[in-house]
Order: sequence, then structure tokens, then C-alpha cells
Amino acid sequence: MGADTRLEELGVSGLGASGLGEVDEPTFTGLAERHRRELHVHCYRMLGSFEDAEDTVQETFLRAWRRRETFEGRSTFRAWLYRIATNACLDLLAKCRPEPATGGEVLWLQPYPDRLLDELAAGEADEPETVAVARETIELAYLVAVQHLAPRPRAVLILRDVLGRPAKEVAEILGDSVNSVNSALQRARAGMREHLPAERQDWTGGEQDAGTRELVRRFTDASIAKDVDGLAAMLRDDVRCSMPPTPGLYVGRDAVVNDWVGDGFEDLGRLRCVLTSANRQPALAFYLWQEQADAYLPLTIDVLRITGGAIAEIVTFHEDRFPRFGLPERLPAEGTE
Repeated sequence: MGADTRLEELGVSGLGASGLGEVDEPTFTGLAERHRRELHVHCYRMLGSFEDAEDTVQETFLRAWRRRETFEGRSTFRAWLYRIATNACLDLLAKCRPEPATGGEVLWLQPYPDRLLDELAAGEADEPETVAVARETIELAYLVAVQHLAPRPRAVLILRDVLGRPAKEVAEILGDSVNSVNSALQRARAGMREHLPAERQDWTGGEQDAGTRELVRRFTDASIAKDVDGLAAMLRDDVRCSMPPTPGLYVGRDAVVNDWVGDGFEDLGRLRCVLTSANRQPALAFYLWQEQADAYLPLTIDVLRITGGAIAEIVTFHEDRFPRFGLPERLPAEGTE
């Protein structure tokens, strides 16, 4: 397929052999922006950080603009952008690749609001990225496992198993042989089996069952009441709890509950909660009453992984994540809304 045909797909026709070299910057930006969200999710999987993914997408667009004359139409414009984005991620990881903490937690992990993932779901149903999100390769447990892989096997896994790209294309993207790609994929799959939970969480956005919704409601009520015993009863024996970027991973019901008690959870003060969702998992945004502000102000967001009718993992994020979720900056005192 020639360059003109590929560019006609983009709504740009009548260009010569130089292809995108003849497109002005506003037109080029418009073409690239169509793919911003899916590229952002791709970079997020690679990097585990929402903010690093934002920076890398910007770097991707900058590189694409500077190299626009190299787009010859042998692949789609979309595939060309994925190639640039993947290599931008690898370049960043080569410069400063963080290592998971001693306990295995990923301290740079950040949540991805479902309201932004839904921008992908609103696209074509057969788009690979839409299918990938539906396959739950965006949940936090998956992201953490991916971050334990070396960068190139990580890229191979995401391109092959998540986005469904053929081995030959992945080899071209990474500048490797097909044999090297296949070998890296086997190593990556083995690494994922080692780091993924034995039972994957089964909550999928708006399709959660009544039992899951009831468990989330009870967890919310018990949290607001600061009912530690009630909360403990909803946890699996092997529950995991972490709060990136703060170091520390607590494993097991007793360890988690003791940490809550030791941190003074029972004396925390008046709480309110707004239900939200992140990484296709249920999430609870907690607000703490602040007398000076005469309002409830953002405290934390708990993202829950639910397995077998119990809470298997709680990942807590700080209040600076609230704006990205479109959450209120403050909640009024009860009865004043």
C-alpha cells in the first residue's frame, strides 16, 4: 500500500513522495491527537506512571513531527506512532530504570481513572487497544507484574500479548530478529506468571455483580464508621496493602489491620466517601473533615482488588490524584448539599 493511500486514510490526500513532509504542523498535530489516549495507555503500561506516560506521549509527538518525512506509508500512521512511542519508553527506561522495592511493590505506580479509559471504549469496538482494556491488562496487579520485567521483554509482551502485533512487526519496532522477539516473549510470560496473583481480580467496570457492589458498599460504610473489625472481616487471609510512593507492603490480614491501628485509623476523624473507579477496579475516594475549612477535603483513594467475594488487595493513593479523577475539591458538611 502506497503513501498516498495511507494518507488518504488519514484524510490527507494528494501528497507526493515526501509523504507527511508536506503536511503543516496544525494538520499533523490533528492527525496525531486522534491517537493520544491509546498511546498514553500504551506508555502507561510500559512505565507504570500516569505522569511519565504523559511526558512520553509529548516526546512521541515531538519525535514524530521531526521525523515526519520518514513516514513512507508502508504501515499505518497509527502503527508508526506506536513504534515511536515504544522506543521513547525504552529510551526513558534506559536512562532511569527504577527497581521494585524489596517487598516487590512499585513505588512509582499511579492509578489510571476509568473515566479516561472510557474514551477508548467509545472508539471502534474492534480496535486492538479497546479489546486490550476489556481483557483487564490495565489492572494494577498486571501493571505491577509488568514493571518487574526488563524493558525490552516488557515491550515485547505488551506489543504481542496485549496489542496483538505480529512477531515480525515487533521485531521491526525494536530492531531485533523474530527469534529474539519470540525468546523475549517467553521470558516475559514466565516473569508474569511469577509476579501475577494466583487468582486474577474479576471486577470489570460497569459489569460488576451484585455481590461485588454489596462488598464495596459494606467496605465504604465500615471505613466511614472506622469499624476495624468489620473491615477485617472483608479481607482475605493473604490480603496485600500498599501506598505508593510510600515504601511498605503489608501482607496478611493481621499485618494490614495492625498497620491501620498503629497509624491511628480509629482516631482519624469524620470521613466521607465518593465511589469512583480506576484501572477497571472499584475505588473509594475518602475525604476528611477539616474544621478550619468547614468542609471535607481530599484524603486518599483506595483501589480495591476483589477475588472470591473478599478484598484481596488495597492500593492507596494520595490526595494529589483527585483532580485527575474529576473528583470534587471539597465536600460540604452533611445536610448542606
